[in-house]
Amino acid sequence: MNTSYTPLHNPETEAHGIVPPLEQAIDRARKVLDEKAQANIHDQDAMIRAAYGLHYVLHDLLAALDAEGVGR
Repeated sequence: MNTSYTPLHNPETEAHGIVPPLEQAIDRARKVLDEKAQANIHDQDAMIRAAYGLHYVLHDLLAALDAEGVGR
């Protein structure tokens, strides 16, 4: 599939390395969510950084949940 943009994440080329413990993933997700809530919605770079940061903590959180067998 050809796209005119670079996606935030490509699961075919970016494997998940280390899966954090669930409690650590939850704590990190809460911290990053609080940090990114302060981003200026009118600042394109801030929104890109927020999306990138939130994507990766969500990715870690889901991987930790999967490792624990939660939600399956």
